[in-house]
Amino acid sequence: MNDNKLAQDESQRTANYEAVKSNIKSDVAAEVAADANVHMVEQEQKIERIADGMRQQAITEIETSDNEIQRGRLAARISQIVDYIFLLIYGLLTIRLLLTLFAARGGNSFVQFIQSVTDPLYMPFKGIVPSLSNEGFTLALPLIVAIVVYMLLHLAINGLLRMFVHRKVTV
Repeated sequence: MNDNKLAQDESQRTANYEAVKSNIKSDVAAEVAADANVHMVEQEQKIERIADGMRQQAITEIETSDNEIQRGRLAARISQIVDYIFLLIYGLLTIRLLLTLFAARGGNSFVQFIQSVTDPLYMPFKGIVPSLSNEGFTLALPLIVAIVVYMLLHLAINGLLRMFVHRKVTV
């Protein structure tokens, strides 16, 4: 009978041990799961903060790029207008140079028109250097000086526009 009782006690102790072991196992698993959920929530919040920061940075970069593109378009349009005006100046001064070179008649209405249109452009350069003459042909060197000066002015204006477009907005 002692053996029976001993076996029963042993069996009861084993059952109790397994029950306690099972309870502890489930408690530890629940604690690990809860701890994992806490870390998951913290990680998700951290990921969300980083993602928000990246979204804000992307939006800022897009706004900056858009502003730069708009500024570039405006400068390109202004540059086109400046180029057109200077091409007109070059063309008119070149026509006057050719008319002077070939000794066009001053009484001709076209020659008078070209002279009246180009006089304001040519006046600051008139008399800077002497014109060269040879057998009816006259090379008006002041006109060439005027064309060169206007070319340099044209390059300077376009350089300023390029500097405006490519300026750095941050240090």
